[in-house]
Amino acid sequence: MNPKEVKAPFDGRKFNNIEPFRDKSFLSLLKWRFTSKRANWKTVKNQKFFKPSSQRSKDLKLTLIGHSTVLIQIDNINILTDPHFSQRSSPVSWAGPKRIIQPSIKFNDLPPIDLVLISHNHYDHLDIPTLKLLNTKFSPKVLVGLGNKELLKSNGITNVVEMDWWDKFLFNDIPISFTPTQHWSARGLFDKRKTLWGGFLIEATKKIFFAGDTGYGKVFKQINQKYGAIDVGLIPIGAYEPRWFMKDAHINPEEAVKIFLDLKLKYGFGIHFGTFKDLTDEPLDKPINDLNQALLNSKASNKDFIAPIFGKTYEYK
Repeated sequence: MNPKEVKAPFDGRKFNNIEPFRDKSFLSLLKWRFTSKRANWKTVKNQKFFKPSSQRSKDLKLTLIGHSTVLIQIDNINILTDPHFSQRSSPVSWAGPKRIIQPSIKFNDLPPIDLVLISHNHYDHLDIPTLKLLNTKFSPKVLVGLGNKELLKSNGITNVVEMDWWDKFLFNDIPISFTPTQHWSARGLFDKRKTLWGGFLIEATKKIFFAGDTGYGKVFKQINQKYGAIDVGLIPIGAYEPRWFMKDAHINPEEAVKIFLDLKLKYGFGIHFGTFKDLTDEPLDKPINDLNQALLNSKASNKDFIAPIFGKTYEYK
C-alpha cells in the first residue's frame, strides 16, 4: 500500500488512530493476566434458542446473537456483524476466552446471509471457522478494513472488499461506509496495527452504525459532522476492566453513553458483553448495571439505549 493513497494514518508499515495511543507491551499484558481479579462467570444453563421471526424484513430488525454478532435485517437484506459461532475467542480450540452462552440463534437457523461486516481482526471479532461456514453456505459479500483480505483469501474466502476509512461501498444500492474508531489490530505478537480497524455506517431506509470495538475519542463527533444524525447505533458496553489496561481501546458504559450523545443516536443497542469468560475482568452483570447508571446520570433513557436480551428481535420503525 502506498501511504499517500491511504486516508487512515499509515506510515507504510502500521496504521494509527486519529488520536494515537501507545501500544501495550507484552509485559503489560502479563502484568494484567497475573495480577487481575477476574470475576467468576458461570455458564448459562437451560439456555433458550431463537429463530428469526422472518427470513427477510423491509423494516429494521436487530437480534443480538452474542458478543458483537448481530443480525441486521433491513430493506430485505440480511447482514451479520463480526460473526462468531465458535466456542473460544482464540487462535486455538483448547485455550483462551470461552463462551458461557451459546449463540442465541443456531447457525443452521440463520436466514440467508447477504453481507458480513468485519470491524477488525481480533479473535473475538474475526473468527475464521465461522467465516468459512458462512462462505460455504451463503457466500456473502464480506467487508473488511485494509490489509485483512489476504487472511480471508488464504482460507478460501474470496468474496471480500477491503475498505479504507471514509470509503463507501454500494450493496444493493445501499451505501455502506467504513469509519474510523479508536482501536488497534493484531492476531499475534508481531503484527500490531498492520491491518485497519473501524466501524460501519449503513445508510438504508434507517441509518445504522456498528462500532465494532473502540475507545472513546473525538472521532464520534467527526462521524456525526460527516453523516448527520443516525437512527440506531450498535455500541460496545462490555470488556472494559481493568481501566489502566483497557481504557485507550475499550469504552466503558459511561463512555458508551457519550458516544450515544456524540452521534446523536435515536436509539442505542448494546453489544460486546456477556459472552466470553475471561476476556476482561468485570463481573457478568456489571456492564448492564453500569449502563443503567450512566444513562441515569446523563438523564438519557434506558428505553433509548438498551442492553438487548440475547436472541430477542427488536424492531425499529
